[in-house]
Amino acid sequence: MSRINASTLVGVTSSSLFVLLWSSAAIASKWGLAHASPLAFLIGRFAIALAALLALGPLLGLRLPRQPRERRRALLTGLVLLGFYPIFYVWALQLQVTPGMIATLLGVQPILTGLLTERRFGATRLAGLLLGLGGLVLVVWQGMGLAGLSVAGLGCALLALLGITLGTLLQKGLSESPLGSLPLQYVAGLALCLVLLPTQPLHFDCSLELIASLLWMGLLISVGATLLLYRLIARGNLVQVTSLFYLVPAVTALLDYLAFGNRLGALSLLGMGLIVLGLLLVFRPRPERAEALAERR
Repeated sequence: MSRINASTLVGVTSSSLFVLLWSSAAIASKWGLAHASPLAFLIGRFAIALAALLALGPLLGLRLPRQPRERRRALLTGLVLLGFYPIFYVWALQLQVTPGMIATLLGVQPILTGLLTERRFGATRLAGLLLGLGGLVLVVWQGMGLAGLSVAGLGCALLALLGITLGTLLQKGLSESPLGSLPLQYVAGLALCLVLLPTQPLHFDCSLELIASLLWMGLLISVGATLLLYRLIARGNLVQVTSLFYLVPAVTALLDYLAFGNRLGALSLLGMGLIVLGLLLVFRPRPERAEALAERR
């Protein structure tokens, strides 16, 4: 009994830590952007993460993909998931999209991923899909109509949603050493930021706030939270791990209120609820009989 309780406690603690870390990413980024331009912030974050992964690689047994095709796919995944997505993410934050709102928008990503990968939808999953997309519409309507956000800001947030959706699809296609491909992905993301650097204004200060934000994002989020996620997936049920992401928008919105005093409007809160309900329906495990019938068809 004590072993079961200890194992349960470790699992709950690890899950809670992951949700807290993942939810804090938008808050730490917002703080960092007050002291650096978006690309300067991302270059610092990715450089720290890459250095940490290269240093920890031998200790963790990380191995780069051996097949050239897998390496090319890892680089492409990095361009989208660690280049396109975070660039538009920080641009959205700079354009005054609140951390709580962008976290709510990104909460639709698993539903979009399911829409692009699932060939057939049952009535329950179709209802979940419609609820999630309806929640997205409410959040966007709240932002543009009542919160006074710019079209450019919400456009960047939606492009970030597109980036993380496509990046997730590419990530799922990595069959050889997904964790070992992380250094290549960060190389690709860092390279894209460096290519775009001449087109954007560059400024940063050497304040303690910026250094703390970069270390938080580079070490605790890019490395620590990612490794913790892989550990949770290895030890637990994939559906249970996926369900942790349901909590991220709500926790981010709470941290956003505590840190910056930003409150989600009534429509955004309703939209968040619809997105979470849609996720629960889309990813609800199907009965074995239903799966057998689906396979026969």
